[in-house]
Amino acid sequence: MSAAKESRQVSRRRPLFSRMYPKMAAGMDRGGMTERRRELLAGLSGEVAEVGAGHGVNFSHYPAEVTRVTAVEPEPRLRAQAQAVAAAGTAAPVEVVAGVAEHLPTADRSMDAVVFCMVLCSLPDAGAALAEARRVLRPGGQLRFLEHVRADTPGLARLQDVLDATIWPLMVGGCHLGRDAEAELRRAGFHIDQLDRFLSPPVRTPVSFHVIGTALRDGDE
Repeated sequence: MSAAKESRQVSRRRPLFSRMYPKMAAGMDRGGMTERRRELLAGLSGEVAEVGAGHGVNFSHYPAEVTRVTAVEPEPRLRAQAQAVAAAGTAAPVEVVAGVAEHLPTADRSMDAVVFCMVLCSLPDAGAALAEARRVLRPGGQLRFLEHVRADTPGLARLQDVLDATIWPLMVGGCHLGRDAEAELRRAGFHIDQLDRFLSPPVRTPVSFHVIGTALRDGDE
């Protein structure tokens, strides 16, 4: 394998998005997303992989019962910021590594949980990423997800489709507002154990529709 191909498998440079996203995330947190991040990670323990960890905004919310977080982030600028957050110290030890969701740098059946937070919307191949999550999860392991999703009315869903086909992915790091995370999970061989739908911000706009929950591999109880 060439060095260039190897590099593409662990890094994806998005210079504009990497500068915008920390400010966007801070605005979301001021609007109430901090509480949802805590909810996403509550009760986790053991070995956890966070896919697309960004600038480390979730790290402070991992409970001390988590023995290690392997935080995978392909964007170099965001990864450097996440490494600084991890080095400053958190309740759970965090190792930030280069990698992409479709090729996680972790062994088969090595993780007690895999976390996706605002990631499935922007992946080139969400199915491949979820297949990787299945690969690295131990039997009985959990997939935790917090994602924005397709609107529940035809008018807003059509507007999401227009944005997704034009400016939105270019502006926001490949993000697609109209993806259906729940359907993606089911297609990938997960069943939904818990699911909550909510609006953030709490008004009906193309960016407001979110889900948070837990999925298990089919066959795991």
